[in-house]
Amino acid sequence: MPSNFDHERRERPSPENTTTTATESHRMASLEILDAEDRQAGKFVTAMRKLHRPLGFQKGYNFPLFIIFGGAMLGFTLARFSYMNIGGDASSSYKSGSAPGEWYYARSGHYRFGITLHLVTIIPAGFLAVFQFIPVIRYKALHFHRLNGYLILLLSLLGNVGALMIARRAFGGALDVQSAVGVLAIITTTSLILAYVNIKRLQIDQHRAWMLRAWFYFGVIITTRIIMIISALIISTQKDYYSTRPCGEIAFIVSGSSDLSNQPELFTQKYPGCVNASKNTPAIVNASMNGKAESIGVALGMSFGMALWVALFVHAVGVEIYLNATPRESERLRMVSYERQLERGFENPGSAGLVVERWGDARPWAPQVNASKK
Repeated sequence: MPSNFDHERRERPSPENTTTTATESHRMASLEILDAEDRQAGKFVTAMRKLHRPLGFQKGYNFPLFIIFGGAMLGFTLARFSYMNIGGDASSSYKSGSAPGEWYYARSGHYRFGITLHLVTIIPAGFLAVFQFIPVIRYKALHFHRLNGYLILLLSLLGNVGALMIARRAFGGALDVQSAVGVLAIITTTSLILAYVNIKRLQIDQHRAWMLRAWFYFGVIITTRIIMIISALIISTQKDYYSTRPCGEIAFIVSGSSDLSNQPELFTQKYPGCVNASKNTPAIVNASMNGKAESIGVALGMSFGMALWVALFVHAVGVEIYLNATPRESERLRMVSYERQLERGFENPGSAGLVVERWGDARPWAPQVNASKK
């Protein structure tokens, strides 16, 4: 870090004084503009504004985007809260609700620790993250926003550790799955760290950008589920997709026991290669959502890695499109960053964080008069 960083940190006022008079004046000016727009808007637009204005959304396009993506994250995490009951017998537990074959490895050893660590951290993190993107909370509950942010950061990083621990066996653990999980862990961790560093330097525009990236990346798992199920249904119609699974795993799915010497006749007839074999002996299983449980598990497993990569591509491109489509909001927040950094005595106010000018050949940024009021 620069040698003057500690000096700059010592000069910072208490958190209670972080909201500056200039920032308040910008908000008042924005409200005056919005009032003028209300008088010119139609009935539908006016009605919609009555919905999103109390939540702090000043741009009409942000509210439906929040409902779609924030709602998806909120709904997904609420539906998965029951998975934190890892080994329970309830129908909603992870043991009962996960794909066929997942519990074979997750029931013991470091895979049990990994799945527990992953689920009990990333599910609450996803739930709490939704509230970070509600503007009125940032304006009127700043302390909650900060403390919630620290908690989310910790939970998310621990969740990534758990994901890496189980990647070898998740949905078959093929190389496409392991590589996708690794890439997701790297880019989400990097995004969260960059968001944290930028907010400590009061570079609010970059904090916004990296937090949006981080949670768009985390949202990949939701889109993955959709693509995975569609893909599994498609390959089931072909009836010629196969993969291998250990005999012990197949036996566990069929009978609940991996003891190959005590399996029903149906198992021994269907998988004769597993008779008198070791638990790790591979057996060929047809991928079909219309078949038995082991075939369903293989269909989902064969689709999972591909679905992860496709979803990651869609989300990575999507968030960059959004960020590039909202340059005025980025410029407004950079002006706010400039004013706050200037008040704190930072060097290069407006560019004290990790901005592109530090690394590339972009022209030095200069404040624009009234840019933060637009």
